[in-house]
Amino acid sequence: MDFEPIQPGTHVDGKLKPLLVSFSGIDGAGKTTQIDNLVAWLKGAGLRVRQVAFWDDVATLRSLRETTGHALFKGDKGVGAPDKPVNRRDKNVQSWYMLPVRLALCSLDALALWRVVLKVRAARDADVVIFDRYLYDQAANLNLDDGAARLYLKLLFWLIPHPDIACLLDADPVLARARKPEYPLDFLIMNRARYLLVSKMAGMKVIHAGTPEDVGNNVRRELAEKFGQFQNCPIPAFLTHT
Repeated sequence: MDFEPIQPGTHVDGKLKPLLVSFSGIDGAGKTTQIDNLVAWLKGAGLRVRQVAFWDDVATLRSLRETTGHALFKGDKGVGAPDKPVNRRDKNVQSWYMLPVRLALCSLDALALWRVVLKVRAARDADVVIFDRYLYDQAANLNLDDGAARLYLKLLFWLIPHPDIACLLDADPVLARARKPEYPLDFLIMNRARYLLVSKMAGMKVIHAGTPEDVGNNVRRELAEKFGQFQNCPIPAFLTHT
């Protein structure tokens, strides 16, 4: 694919703020692949890109949360692979007492998210900031059958900074688990349903499952539409070549 370079340092909305894009989805949905491809594609077009990993750069009490699944719930550590599955026990533990704990953590993460977003906007060193996961991923781990939890999440979603494009990469749980075997299939099925509910609550863009190329093209179309919504900022030609 040929790119038409964008003038380096030009901010996409004319207001010196980077375009915020987030990727969410069940484990094994292909987020890393799509983020890597999009970063390479945007950089090839002359745009400055910054990446933010929600778990590494935003999540609070990370060490405590990492050790809990292993020490308290006796889950495995590490990342699962087709030839090396792991049995994680953390977000798939759905005991009643975990709901208030997770709601409290969501609140702390929401505050941390504001600090990170303000920091990346103030830095002015990127035209596009890509988040690998967002607060929406934490919300999808909650028991959303609880009406009070849904109301509280709606309040949090109203308070947090919203990405310009919040992508939910939908995926077949069976195929996702085959790519990344970490959680039981029944949890992934339930988790997918919760993601779809969160997408409606938060106004996310659902990118339907398909080949990596098809999914990438759909992501770029969403990006092209967002560029076109900014006043005095025509859609860059490279975005129309999907």
